Amino acid sequence: MSEASTRTADEAGQTSGSLVLNPHVAALPPYNAGLTVAVARAASGRSEIARLASNENPDGCSPAVLEALRSPQFEPWRYADPACTELRTALADKLATTADRIVVGNGSEEMIAAIARAALTPDCEVVTVTPSFGLHEIEPLAAGARVKKVPMADDLGFDIAAIAAALAAEPRILFLSSPSNPVGPALDRAQLERLADAASPRTLFVLDEAYYEYADEGAPDARAILSAAGLPHVVLRTFSKAYGLAGLRVGYAVCSDAGLARAVAAAKTPFNVNGAAQIAAMAALRDEGWMKASTARLRIERERVRAALRQLGLRPAPSQTNFLFVDTGADSDGIAAALLREGIIVKPWREAGYRSYLRVTIGHATDNDRLIAGLAACLGTDGPPAFNESGNRSGNTEGNCNDQPRTSR
Repeated sequence: MSEASTRTADEAGQTSGSLVLNPHVAALPPYNAGLTVAVARAASGRSEIARLASNENPDGCSPAVLEALRSPQFEPWRYADPACTELRTALADKLATTADRIVVGNGSEEMIAAIARAALTPDCEVVTVTPSFGLHEIEPLAAGARVKKVPMADDLGFDIAAIAAALAAEPRILFLSSPSNPVGPALDRAQLERLADAASPRTLFVLDEAYYEYADEGAPDARAILSAAGLPHVVLRTFSKAYGLAGLRVGYAVCSDAGLARAVAAAKTPFNVNGAAQIAAMAALRDEGWMKASTARLRIERERVRAALRQLGLRPAPSQTNFLFVDTGADSDGIAAALLREGIIVKPWREAGYRSYLRVTIGHATDNDRLIAGLAACLGTDGPPAFNESGNRSGNTEGNCNDQPRTSR
């Protein structure tokens, strides 16, 4: 193989030699995965880091999970069950469905990729919202699809009328997260029913419920509503958030029928959910009381932090998740860099039209208090900064963060 044939592809997917790469992949936007603790320590010089960017559960995971991973049933030299049979059966019992409609993957991210591979062809259309979870756009683009992004409403709720209008074109897939990542609100029953009525059976309705366990009581039964409408659908869930298994990567798709589940399963790799992850997920399911106690504590803390940020003059959106989406009225990259100097990791949002927003995870109270104090110092205000009619802080719209370097993508 010549040296020229292994060179990096340019934006068109063409190397300077003979190798041609997939132009859809070569043109993909980067996924903003956030900073690691090691990077934060190096940047800040601090050992105590407040990890408030990746929506991890600050309570960790159930002690039953750690006990199961120490047990003889974990045999790292063995291949895990590629079909995740025990876990799918347990999930089917929990969700009152059948195991042949459930696909388990290496995080719900892999399920998004598998759905895109199973359903999309070049030049078909996908609808999602903006701001959105990045992979709802990236995976369709990788398949060569066109992505139509419907902005959230001015109050940062779902623009149901606009989404319904986009569904009239019968896109191949609708990707929608509820509760929303990164914004926080969840669809109520009437909103979900209106979208179900607007969707065609030619559209695969994918509802990403990664934060379902944090939603308010009385959240609508999405599977029942979508089934009643006769729509092909997938509801995505994960063990990464409320169950505290982010490092083990277990997500799953509940499909409207077994045929759709077979197609999604065929589009993922074999042996993709490792043995430790399957054991941990089973143990987490057996200790749902731990998860419910953890999410109840976090909801209370989330509202405390939201109230404190509002007192600073900031504008956190209502949330049914374990994070807040906060309009700072300034360049969020600069504010995130200033907070990083204090050992606080947050995620500046980089979608067009939302670059003044931070997404901040709700952590332990001590870390949240550091965040509140850090934002107050960064904004440099003796009292709440005033927002003008356009939503920007009047006066110094860049706060005291103008001279801060931007964090890397």
